[in-house]
Amino acid sequence: MSIAISRRIAASVIASGAMVATVAAGAATAAPGEGRKAADKGGFTLTVLHANDTESALLPITRTYGSGEDAVIAEVAGAAMFTELLQQQRDAAVTGPPAAPGTKRGVITIHGGDLYLPSAQLDASRQEGAPFYDALAFNAAGWDVSAIGNHDFDLGPEFFADFLAQVDQSTTFVAANLDFSGEPRLQAFVDDGTIVDATVVQERGERIGVIGLTTPELSSLTSSRNVAVDPDLAGIANAQAELLEKAGVNKIILVSHLQDIDNEIALAAELENIDVVVGAGGGEVMASAGDEILPGDTRNPDYSYPQMVTAADGADVPVVTTSGLYRYVGKLVVQFDRDGNVVSVDDLASRPIPVTSFGPDAVKPDARVLRTVEQPVAEFVESLQETVVATTEVPLDGTRASIRSKETNLGNLVTDALLSEGQRLAAENGVTPPQVAIQNGGGIRNDSVIPAGDLTLFDTYSIVPFPNFVSVAPALPVEAFVAAVEHGSVSAGSFAQVAGFSYTYDPAAPVGSRVQSLTLDDGTPVVAEGEIVYSGTISLASIDFLLRGQDGYTMFAGQPFTVLPSTQQAALTGYLVETLGGVVSAQQYPAVTTPTRIVPLS
Repeated sequence: MSIAISRRIAASVIASGAMVATVAAGAATAAPGEGRKAADKGGFTLTVLHANDTESALLPITRTYGSGEDAVIAEVAGAAMFTELLQQQRDAAVTGPPAAPGTKRGVITIHGGDLYLPSAQLDASRQEGAPFYDALAFNAAGWDVSAIGNHDFDLGPEFFADFLAQVDQSTTFVAANLDFSGEPRLQAFVDDGTIVDATVVQERGERIGVIGLTTPELSSLTSSRNVAVDPDLAGIANAQAELLEKAGVNKIILVSHLQDIDNEIALAAELENIDVVVGAGGGEVMASAGDEILPGDTRNPDYSYPQMVTAADGADVPVVTTSGLYRYVGKLVVQFDRDGNVVSVDDLASRPIPVTSFGPDAVKPDARVLRTVEQPVAEFVESLQETVVATTEVPLDGTRASIRSKETNLGNLVTDALLSEGQRLAAENGVTPPQVAIQNGGGIRNDSVIPAGDLTLFDTYSIVPFPNFVSVAPALPVEAFVAAVEHGSVSAGSFAQVAGFSYTYDPAAPVGSRVQSLTLDDGTPVVAEGEIVYSGTISLASIDFLLRGQDGYTMFAGQPFTVLPSTQQAALTGYLVETLGGVVSAQQYPAVTTPTRIVPLS
């Protein structure tokens, strides 16, 4: 492992051999309310501005403040207002009266990863001649350091490399537990210092170390391909902290993208000589009582901002995150003594700051980001919204709670489209036409009930935003097929919506014995009374993401499959337009009040 120095710094602290006091184990942290009075002359006040999971949510949305006659409709989030707020907070952190006479102040900006997400807004960047709008927004924010998230690989390593190629060289990406040697284009960014294990940012004469980690579940969550992941998070973080200490860096931050803030909290308890943990990937609204939050958000009572955790060395470590999507700028103010020991967290100043055009934190959008990012993306999205591809006679249920736990009519529509596209393209691609199809509920993302009426091209992007390709496993062993159905019967993102067959299952039965009966649409029994009665193989259509064994579908791993030349979004659009003739009928896709494909027995 090695430490790379931020490209903002002219001289390497490693090469200089300069040494200063290391972070003291068990350094005291002030109790809530003692923030400012704990600062000492000669100390350093560091403002950590952070965000995560911005996920191509480049455009603002509307929210209603208040109710009745006093209700105010305002814009929230969006890249332009976020950039303006971040810049204001960056400036404010080093102006005005100091926390105590003689103290220095500095600021660092950290992104937690998930820099974009397959969606209609991201696809604006995929049009011929278009710039990478997410990179333009990222550059305008001026991040010092960024972690790497799982969604950064959703379009594959090459697409992530395309993003990095358009990022300003003032930002360093930290990923101490990732090995990119199997992906040449990404390894090139390791070789040139864009991606490092840890970095040192110099601010107001002080050196701040930042270590990065990414979830060990990366390969099961996204298309990271040959990017290797080391799961020893605490060991890696502590080793990097030790290297930083030996280089004379005594203020150390860990930024980790672990999918759930509980993972960061658990990790913090195993750390040594790390002063702050910035988490990402979970989307939690972390706020203290009294903090302003956006309308519709609910503060999680289990977490304050920051959440203090006792580390392995006895130190109290603040852990923070934000809910992402350009909705908040996290602001953590930490005060160090002259030896680099944390003496307090300023709870009066530390908070998540909502990105909004209304209220005490109201901001106007950054004019440059509004012009160069939001306006062209909005024009592209508007063109999708105006393109009607079909009409539906019935509301289509794609809500997260439904699509991940039971059969829905939208789930049936999506899997029927997969099956139809697989059958249409099978012959010309030399594969056995699929008999059945499986779609993980977590891949259907609109999280809403689409009302009866027009279905637009934008709706198809919203329903299946990920760039998955229709794929066929033409000779899947029946045991693997039944195991997949079994796995897909458990409520979660991997819950399977299905086509080409129906089955019954016992939710109370032990995992591995839940499927009680399974029959193909042509009447062929596959499972009867809990036993497989079919011999041979099944041809199955799905998405390449699942057939690579991801989202827990490990029974597919190693099974041969063919990727067909059709994205899932294109398959859905083609099914609506051509197969259904532009009409989703109430007869074919009624609201599922009595399930017929996925039937629980209790």
